[in-house]
Amino acid sequence: MAYTSPSYISPGPGSSNQITLSLDVASDTSDITQSAAISIAGLQDITVNASNDVFTWSQLDSTAKKQVATTATNSISMNLVVDDALFFGTALSAAATGTAAEQGLMGFSRNKTLINFILKFVEGGSNQATADRYIKGVGYITGLAPTVSADSPVWVTPVTITVSGEYTVAAT
Repeated sequence: MAYTSPSYISPGPGSSNQITLSLDVASDTSDITQSAAISIAGLQDITVNASNDVFTWSQLDSTAKKQVATTATNSISMNLVVDDALFFGTALSAAATGTAAEQGLMGFSRNKTLINFILKFVEGGSNQATADRYIKGVGYITGLAPTVSADSPVWVTPVTITVSGEYTVAAT
C-alpha cells in the first residue's frame, strides 16, 4: 500500500491553503447556486458532522445483534469572531425574503431562513490535490450564542448549520 501524505490546512500568514464558507438564501431545497452569497469571515474552527443513525434489533436465531443504517443527521458547527455586518446584516429588521447580506447570521436564525452553503477546501499546495474540494447543501442557522469577557474582549459565537437533507461532495 502506497503512503499518502495527509491533507492539511496551513493557517499561517500568506498561506494559500484555506477553508472558505459561503452562505446564501435558498429558493428551494435544491438551490445551491450561491448567486448572492456572503463569505463567512473570522472562522476559528469548523466541524463537519455526518452521523448515520443505526437501527438495531435482536433475532432468536442469532447470537449477535443485527444493524442497518438509517437516515443521517448532518450539521456543520463552527466558532467565529463576530463581525457586525456579517452577524447583524445590513438591514436590522430584514425579512426572510431579504438578501443574505441584509439578513446576516442573526436574521437567518431569527427568520428561520433556509440557506444554502458551500464549504470549500482550497488546496493545490505541496502534497495536496490539484482541485479544490467542497461540501455543499441547504439548511438552517442555529446555535448562535455570542459571548465576550474581560479575558476574551472580542465577541465570539458558535454557529451551527443544521443541514436539511444530504451533503453534495465534489471538486472544482
